[in-house]
Parts: sequence; structure tokens; C-alpha cells
Amino acid sequence: MAGKAVSCRPWTGSAVLFLQSLCPGVNLLSLYKDNKGKFIVFKVIKLTLTDSAGGLAGYEILKVHDADPFLGVEIKFLDVSTCQQFLESYSSGTVRQSLSQHGCRLLALPQEITVQTQLKAGTHTLDLYLDQMEICLQQIHLSQPERLRDEEIEHLELQLQRQAANHAQQSLPHTQEESVPVNAFKFQNRVFKDRMLTQADVQNFSNGVGRYWKFVGRALGKNCRALKGPAIDNLAYEYEREGLYEQAYQLLNRFMQAEGREAKLSRLVKALEDCKLMSLAENILEIHP
Repeated sequence: MAGKAVSCRPWTGSAVLFLQSLCPGVNLLSLYKDNKGKFIVFKVIKLTLTDSAGGLAGYEILKVHDADPFLGVEIKFLDVSTCQQFLESYSSGTVRQSLSQHGCRLLALPQEITVQTQLKAGTHTLDLYLDQMEICLQQIHLSQPERLRDEEIEHLELQLQRQAANHAQQSLPHTQEESVPVNAFKFQNRVFKDRMLTQADVQNFSNGVGRYWKFVGRALGKNCRALKGPAIDNLAYEYEREGLYEQAYQLLNRFMQAEGREAKLSRLVKALEDCKLMSLAENILEIHP
């Protein structure tokens, strides 16, 4: 009876992501304690979570605290699918990669930083069980949040939203006046030059799409015979042992081989839009807040 009662409640859980830069001269904890650096570090964390959790929904940052020498980020997960997507990204190294890339760009560093991470749920270090997804999900579910979101985090979230809104407002008048050329397409009221997909696009897609690659494949399959019928499931079966990255990689390669010169960036972005994977589309188009 108790088990049934628990299963009827919405799935939630919490985990703490510990971060430490291993690069000399880049101390994330010190930067976060600095008034000027706090917002930049928070933005790096937010963008990384958006990349690794597949969007803005399904989780929230409750607190960022001093765990010297680490910076601790307490995350509340609001559904199991988002939590699993994050765990898969963390296990594959995508979280560290995103932290490094966003940190390099926003902190104006000459090269990407090396970041050490650790993930805990309560007293359990999840890094030891990353090959056992059910155990990790169970420990996160058992570790229920003990606090509401800090006022400091509320302020930083609001600041980030205002910055994004200002950026969009500044871009809007120009894009509304523009007519879209034949070799271009619109995304978020901005015009982008269309082109054939590249291997860099394939890698960015494969790193960020996670378990949603099948949905994107079906969206692309609406106008691609090579991805219709059982093609998606066949790819999943054929590359199951290699993992999500390889499955996504082979999907986009199959699309490019089948469509040739018509395997355009605009078609991939449209498929990502259809699947609500806006953050991944922004990453491929190199749009940064």
C-alpha cells in the first residue's frame, strides 16, 4: 500500500552537482563570490543544465553554495525523464564539455577550461553508479529537496530572463523588416544563411540530443524516405551497444547520405523546433544569450 501511495505523487528528487576548475587562475568558487563574476558563473551553469537536460523545463536550481574547493549546485528535478536525460549527459561527459565551452566563452578565456565534477544525492556519490541508471534515479528520488529556491537564485534567474528579453527585443525590429532570401531561413525571428550540414553539426547534434534523437529522426523522416518506416528502430537496435551519441550520429549521417545536397541546416533546425529542442538548435546555430 505504501508503495502505491508514493507512486501516485508527482516524481521529484534532488541532487548536488559539485564543480571545480582545474585551470590556474580560474576559481569558480571565488568568481561566484564576486559580485561581477556571480552572474557570469550562474549563466554558465544555467546554459550547461539547459544543454544537458534538454531544455528549460523539468528542473530548477535551488541554491549555489560554497563547498570549498568546489562550487555546489543544488538541483531539483520535477520529472523522471528530465532527470534521466541529465544523468545520461553527465555520464557521457556532455556536462563537463558544456561547462568548459560556455565558461571559455563567457569568461573570455583563451581556451576551454578543464572542469572536475562530482554528483551526489544525499550521502551517495552517483559517479560510482553511472552505469546503473535505475539506482541513480532512485537515490535522486529519495533525496527530496529540503528547501525552497534561494532569493539569490530568484534574482539571478530574473536577471538572466531580462537579458534574454532585451537581446530579443533589440534583434526583432531588424528581422521583421528583412525578407528571407531563397538560400536562408528564419529561426526565432532571425534570418540565417542556409547551407549543407557539416560533420561539426553532426557532432554538436549527437552531443546534445541525448535520448530525444528518435523524435528528431521521425521529424526528419516526414520528408526523408531513408528515415521512414522501421528505419529509426533499426538504427536504435543496430547501435544500441554504442550508446546514444553513436545512435544520434548515425541518424544524421544516414539523413545526409540519403538527401545529399538537400541535407540542409534549415531542415535540421525545423526538426529540432518541432521537437521543442530549442536550446540544441541555438547551440548548433551558435546563438548565445
